[in-house]
Amino acid sequence: MIVFQPAPAPIARPGEADIGGRRIAGRLVPYGGEAGAEALRFDPLARRFVWRRPDATVAVGPASPEAWRRAASRLPPGPVLVGPGSVAEEVRGAYRAAAEGALSAGRAVFLLDPEPEGIPDCGAAVVVLCSLAARGSVSFPRLAAAGSRGPAWGVLFPLIPGWTAEPDALEELLSEAAAGGARSATALIPETDGESRRAIVDAKAEADSEAADGFFERIHHGEWAPRMLERVAKIRATCAAHGLAVLPPRPVGRHEPPGNAAASARLEELADLPGLSEHRAALLRAAVRWIDESGRDLAAVAREGNFRRVFPFDGEVAAEAETALARGR
Repeated sequence: MIVFQPAPAPIARPGEADIGGRRIAGRLVPYGGEAGAEALRFDPLARRFVWRRPDATVAVGPASPEAWRRAASRLPPGPVLVGPGSVAEEVRGAYRAAAEGALSAGRAVFLLDPEPEGIPDCGAAVVVLCSLAARGSVSFPRLAAAGSRGPAWGVLFPLIPGWTAEPDALEELLSEAAAGGARSATALIPETDGESRRAIVDAKAEADSEAADGFFERIHHGEWAPRMLERVAKIRATCAAHGLAVLPPRPVGRHEPPGNAAASARLEELADLPGLSEHRAALLRAAVRWIDESGRDLAAVAREGNFRRVFPFDGEVAAEAETALARGR
């Protein structure tokens, strides 16, 4: 039995992280604990499948948007992630309260795996992200509910040989996502430590109880991660054929200058290009952090001709950021 216990305060976790190629500055966690009917879920932040327990105590945040607004306001500058969700949302309401609180704090918000009841009525300030479940699919009804309420949404999925990386499985996933109105589909290469490999095999067994022994051998004894990295470029072309971006849309906070969000989004997309050196990608992501933390309308600074005087990065990075600021997208 799952016991839902009220938490004394909102659970807020500051700290920079990457979700599908987009920077977040912190998290709001409406439901603390891995519990649910599905044995495993794919965590796109950790890039691994995690076990969920059928008997556990889950800490539930308050159903007060104001409490979550105060918590969101204390997180570092930049987009925040809310989630994941819980089947208890219809009764508890913590997820929607966290989302509404983050919005009222002016934050750009990613919603990870919400239940339909947890999605607020909103626009460009929110992007819904849905990850792969152990059963091998994402919840497209959940995403359809997201689209009906205004936010854009996208799919995050692990790229696994003998499973999601196979052409038929990939085509099915992308076709369903595009037909349901998704804006993006982002392939993530899972971690390859021993625990992660075991969880991948268990997740595959949950999705297909007749999975061949060859899958076990391939995952546990094969060096498949480099091959998956090589496949990313081909997957980009497949996504494009379905009208899907490879990075999730970047939300724009209600108190955030749109040009700043556009510049951050553009530099994140450049940092995600295949074949880019680690040094160059790190430089671009550092520039994204600087923009998020600048606290100024950089488009106005650029119109005055002063952007390159204040932007502490090299010419190419500055040129891309300045172009995005001018276009506002």
